[in-house]
Amino acid sequence: THTHTHCIPLHTRHAMQAPAPLDTSSKLSILRSINVDKVEGCRLPVRVDSVQDDQEFRMAEVLGNRKVDGKMLYYVHYVDFNKRLDEWVSEDRLDFSQITPPLPKKHDARGNKHRKRKNDDDDRPAAARGTGAVAVPDHGDVVTRMKNIEMIELGRHRVRPWYFSPYPERITTAPCIYICEFCLQYNRNLTTYKRHMAKCPLRHPPGNEIYRKDTLSFFEIDGRKNKEYSQNLCLLAKLFLDHKTLYHDTDPFLFYVMTENDDRGCHIVGYFSKEKDSAEEYNLACILTLPQHQRKGYGKLLIEFSYELSKIEGKQGSPEKPLSDLGLLGYRSYWSQTLLELLKKQTEPITINEIAEMTSIKVDDIISTLQHLNIVRYYKGQNCIVMLEKLLKEHEKSMQRRKVRIDPQAIQWTPIDWQKRGTW
Repeated sequence: THTHTHCIPLHTRHAMQAPAPLDTSSKLSILRSINVDKVEGCRLPVRVDSVQDDQEFRMAEVLGNRKVDGKMLYYVHYVDFNKRLDEWVSEDRLDFSQITPPLPKKHDARGNKHRKRKNDDDDRPAAARGTGAVAVPDHGDVVTRMKNIEMIELGRHRVRPWYFSPYPERITTAPCIYICEFCLQYNRNLTTYKRHMAKCPLRHPPGNEIYRKDTLSFFEIDGRKNKEYSQNLCLLAKLFLDHKTLYHDTDPFLFYVMTENDDRGCHIVGYFSKEKDSAEEYNLACILTLPQHQRKGYGKLLIEFSYELSKIEGKQGSPEKPLSDLGLLGYRSYWSQTLLELLKKQTEPITINEIAEMTSIKVDDIISTLQHLNIVRYYKGQNCIVMLEKLLKEHEKSMQRRKVRIDPQAIQWTPIDWQKRGTW
């Protein structure tokens, strides 16, 4: 039986036909007719820049506006698309004929607006905030929903950020932020940056090098001993992580930075962090592979390293939730490959708890992965794992693409019992 799947390219979602252009007076009359004194919060179709000749419009929400060189620009978020696609657009790309006003905010019986309760840290201005712990952000703040940095230069790479990060406001107004790839200090001026690079004593992240194999290394950084580096690392990471927000205190965290090494030094490619003493036994709090180093297998390598540390500790670990979309894909792939690689070698019955002990993956994550793979069957009063030949062939292909692996023998690390130490 042949099945046919109709695929719709990503860029065609919410596509609309190009409307007739409007002059400025028509745009203003439309805005007045819906009784809004500002465009923020309104929704309207926005023309998408495309290499194709056909004009395509997507529904978007306007989050802000500004005037540059006499021209009005609008910051838009495309509805049902990831925030990393948000951008500043010119006025001629907006279809004001289909503009809709923002939804009215709900009020309670006393007439007060509903709002989420905020922590004490949330009352601080974004520019003054420190970094460290991770948690779910409050997207109610429009300011934090808008990218505040145009471009960063890190080593040999220039990268466009995906999300907001609470760098000082004096820094965010620069067209490009220059970041030292060794100490992560940030500068808005190229001359100042070059002067810093000539004097910077570091050629690798601070802390202890606990792994080296070929051209890759891992450094363990204590958030209390290396507070400035840890805070700068979190600021950098927030540019590419939307599902996390930043707190002041880095003391309770350890940071594991992965680097590519050459004759110029050890260049950061990604990192993960974890709490020194996690009550939920999380072995990872936050994970990031920098965009310029993605699709090299480094994300899975970071995950693998976190589980190798858990094996040395003799514990079962799990990542802190929620995971980003890319993080969930990486973990699902790692769990699937690890379990299939173990199970295909088994000739004797094995329990879920035994699998957890051998892999350091928590039981809940094992069960959810087996369900995701759809290989659990109920047979003669017991659960059995049935692996089809097609699944095994796909697994073999994926393992062949996994060129870089962690060598457990190359790890030089002794775990610390932070509960006995009593202090971070």
